[in-house]
Amino acid sequence: MRRPALACAAVVLATAALAACGSSGDGPATAGGTPSGPAASAPAVAGPSGAPDGDPAGEDAPAAGPEDAETPALPKVPADEITPATGTFSKPQKEYLTDRVPRGMDPAAVLQTGQETCDRLRYLVKADRDIAVAAIVTGEVADAEPAVAHLCPRHQDLVDEAALGYPDGTHTGAALRPGRYRAPSPTKDCAWRLTGAKGKELAAGSSDTGRPVSLTVPASAATFISTGCYAWLPEGATR
Repeated sequence: MRRPALACAAVVLATAALAACGSSGDGPATAGGTPSGPAASAPAVAGPSGAPDGDPAGEDAPAAGPEDAETPALPKVPADEITPATGTFSKPQKEYLTDRVPRGMDPAAVLQTGQETCDRLRYLVKADRDIAVAAIVTGEVADAEPAVAHLCPRHQDLVDEAALGYPDGTHTGAALRPGRYRAPSPTKDCAWRLTGAKGKELAAGSSDTGRPVSLTVPASAATFISTGCYAWLPEGATR
């Protein structure tokens, strides 16, 4: 359970288990019973009939305007109007839902998403704590910070550590924090490079073993590039 493929598998298995069993409610359960599943998505809109092959939009389809480039966010339900169909929400649940429930959506469905995030973390941390933290760093477990803050504060240490880590990619400037880091589950194509002012190489390395590797980000680093290493976690964090 030390490679990204296994880490991803753990996340997928957690999601599958939750789908079969429902949220176990790491945080307080919704009064009146377990919330229903997420609201069904709107049906897809059929394209114009008789459009030529290779042109599903049709020759006469209007060009996309500026308003089509980005869908505006739906207005959110005010905090004092967030109520379940039956029963009441606890204070932590209501705090989680504040500014998160679009108009027309069942708040219980939004709450269930947060509870499932807590359940995924609980599942992953039992399997491997480093994988749980790395899954937050990479975004495989999305929106962990608000879910943990209000629904499962027992996992706050995971979020705190993840905030100091780095996923694969390019990191520059103020995003860089000097210190020692470890990649607990790299692939066999893990490679990294640290550069300073004017692109001067400070350090570089690679690993084809799939075993954990470590590096030091010096104070003089201006750019940190990582590929195939999945996630870097700060060494010395609570384990």
